[in-house]
This record gives sequence, structure tokens and C-alpha cells, in this order.
Amino acid sequence: MNRTAPSLSERLADDIVEIIRRDHLGPGDLMASSRELAQRFEVTTPTVREALRRLEATGVVEFRHGSGTYVGPGFARTLMVNPHLPRGAGDSVLELAEARLVIEPAIAATAARTRDAAQLAQLERSAQNALHPPRFDAGEAVHFHVALAAATGNGLLREAVEALLHVRSREQVEIRHRYDDRERDHAEHMDILTAVRDGDPAAAERLTREHLTSIRDAVAAASPTGEGR
Repeated sequence: MNRTAPSLSERLADDIVEIIRRDHLGPGDLMASSRELAQRFEVTTPTVREALRRLEATGVVEFRHGSGTYVGPGFARTLMVNPHLPRGAGDSVLELAEARLVIEPAIAATAARTRDAAQLAQLERSAQNALHPPRFDAGEAVHFHVALAAATGNGLLREAVEALLHVRSREQVEIRHRYDDRERDHAEHMDILTAVRDGDPAAAERLTREHLTSIRDAVAAASPTGEGR
């Protein structure tokens, strides 16, 4: 089956991404204006704007009114999320808690084996997030469990956890309502951090599983469907 040839704006979007990469720009960096890009590629300014809107949809670029076009937080991502997906049947909050319980204990064990110094420092800073939970906005503090995945040194694992929490951000907020024990959350994060810092994969995995199990159980107990009661 033949694939339809990419449109001019699609090809231009790819070219703009290549410019970002070649110029070593990163999230938050100011880009050339639409007019400058139009002159560079010898196309019309509306065509450039159409290409930029394509990139904005995936977070590769972002527009700031009265300021310009900037590289967006999605530039380096390989996993894209769709935060506008309709909610499925059943308790999507419990579904998220159970998914995290399956995925994250093994990630914690891997982080304990890797122990990258820079990522450990970020994990230590993120441990305070249990007392002041972050939202998923540009420039926010890194979520503890995203930082835990980053500590594995595997960028795809970090993106996977970040994407899961981002696309299910409403459910994550609801989890915090159902499991509203900030002191306990913080203490458990500190225990996980200690196990990772000590290079103890078994303890890191066990503590993360216990932590997420207690969250899952609290979520299930408060489930509107009555599960876990």
C-alpha cells in the first residue's frame, strides 16, 4: 500500500527539527522567527506557521505571545502522549495505580544498580515532592517517580513513566486525594532513595512495591465501584 507523500508543511517541520538539533538548541531556547525561517527555506510565512503548529501539537515547539517561538519540552521525547483521550470504562484511577505497581518496582531495582551521581542528586531533590506534589507543567519540579526512572540511566524508561503520569494527570491528582498522607509518602520515598543510593536493588524493588501497593489499596478502598472494599 503506497503511503501518501508528505506535504510541504510536513517536510518543513522535519527541516525545522533538524535546525534545532544542528544548532544544539534545547527546551526553552528561542528559535528564529517565522519570517526568518520562511526566508531561509524560500517558502511563505503561512507555510512556516503551519509547520510550526504541527510541531506545537507534539510539544516540540511552543509559542509565547509577544515573545516568539521557543523549543518545547517535547523536543527530545520519543514517546508522545495524548492528554485528550476519553476516559475508559471502570475506575481509571485504580487502573493507573495498578499499572504503576506492575512497572515501577523493577525500575527502582535498575536504578539501584546504576546509581548515576547526577541522577541521584535529582532524585534527592525530588524526594521533597511528596510534601509539595508537582503538577505536570513546563518548568515544574521533577516528580519523584520520574526521577527514579531517570536514575536508571535509561531515557526511554524515564519517558515511559513521565508519559504515563502526564497522560493520566487527572487520575494522578485523584490518587493524591485518595491517598492523602504526605508524611508517609515522603518517608517511603526517602526509604526508596536510601536503597537506591546504597546500591541495594532488592530493597529498592521491595520498598517501591510496598509503597505502590499501599497507594493501590487506598485507591481501591475509595473506589466508586466498590472494588477493594
